[in-house]
Amino acid sequence: MKSADHAALDVSQTDLHAMAYTDPLTGLGNLYRLRDKVRQIAKEREEDPAPFAIGIANLDGFKPINDLFGPRAGDEILCQVAHRLKACIPDGATVTRHGGDEFAFVLPLVFERKGAEKIGQMLREVLSAPFDLGDRNVRLSASFGFAIYPFAGEDFTELLKSADTALYRSKRRGRGQITVYSQEIALEMKRATQLEQALRNAIIANEVDVHFQPIVSLRDDTVVGFEALARWCDADLGYVSPAVFVPLAEERGFIDALSDTLLRKAAEAALSWPKELFLSFNLSSAQLMDPKTAFNTLAILNRVGLDPRRLELEITETAVMTDADTAQKIVGELRAAGVRISLDDFGTGQSSLGRLRDFTFDKVKIDRAFVSRISNDKASEHIIKAIVAMCEGLDLAVVAEGIEDFSEALKLKALGCGMGQGYFYGKPADAVATLRFLADRYISVEGRAAS
Repeated sequence: MKSADHAALDVSQTDLHAMAYTDPLTGLGNLYRLRDKVRQIAKEREEDPAPFAIGIANLDGFKPINDLFGPRAGDEILCQVAHRLKACIPDGATVTRHGGDEFAFVLPLVFERKGAEKIGQMLREVLSAPFDLGDRNVRLSASFGFAIYPFAGEDFTELLKSADTALYRSKRRGRGQITVYSQEIALEMKRATQLEQALRNAIIANEVDVHFQPIVSLRDDTVVGFEALARWCDADLGYVSPAVFVPLAEERGFIDALSDTLLRKAAEAALSWPKELFLSFNLSSAQLMDPKTAFNTLAILNRVGLDPRRLELEITETAVMTDADTAQKIVGELRAAGVRISLDDFGTGQSSLGRLRDFTFDKVKIDRAFVSRISNDKASEHIIKAIVAMCEGLDLAVVAEGIEDFSEALKLKALGCGMGQGYFYGKPADAVATLRFLADRYISVEGRAAS
């Protein structure tokens, strides 16, 4: 009887141990299983530390799917992911789930970067097939981060951190990306984090500035408005390009704070201009997915005291496509308040001409990619001519961006383009220099603004 009790105790301890190492949803191993497997392989190779790899896979866009179809559908997808990964990982490899939509694997026979990338490409392909939810199919992509032992870490914690860094870089680069950890990538991620902290501090300290580039009527070269452009010069980092810090703010989730600061500053500056001049301001793709954008924008204008009819918001084709329904609602709310909407970088995005029909725009901006080649490239000239004619038929104003010299300006005038901006007409300048620029063109800026 005593031995039977001992046997029962042994069984329950075995069961408890198995439960502690198993993901209850998918039946895969969990983080503890991954840790023990890595330590076991590292110990086996102690005397001759042959490389092996670990990887992390994270589903792209899983949360919206989970929110849309509910947690039961989300769990079903996760179980199908687990089944696919288990079925296709190489012999001797182990696949685990850490919770959420993150999976990991140990690959004892992957020794270097190319091997890890090849496995990543195969797994990405496997996970790109539709997931069956009974009455519907759902497609997802996955991002991957890999780390090679011992180069990316000699113990489990360090190795996992390296794989996580590689995954984070993949996520930064878009959907379905594969990254294998290296010292260069670690430095790149460290710099991005330092830049993020510096930018957050600069926003709080009100140190991110706005410069203004004139937009002119090509008919008589008079200034009709200014585009607000973000500028940031850090005490330690020096000048940081908006092409770097604006996407970073989007990616790290604080674009709203940056945009609100910039719009407030730009609107305050515009109060000093003649009232007939408009302010053009860029909205990010993240803001076009946030239902609060219209309310926040109008609240800033109200606090500053700028007439919404003097504001023109620039949005890109790609941004509109990200969440068309929400974007359309935001655009509708803003236009109802008198704000004008301009389609930026026209002809270079992923949209179609149908967007001009589906959305109500007031203006189209021709991208500098066409303008810069107008003098010596017939195709660019014909494209601009077609855009101008189309906008005329749709009753849309047209602005040509990036005008660098007199010949480009002359050509655009001949093609009937209404407005233009670029270095030929004026470089971006701060608020004080912009007022001086206006003073040179207007006899009395203050008098005109007050009238």
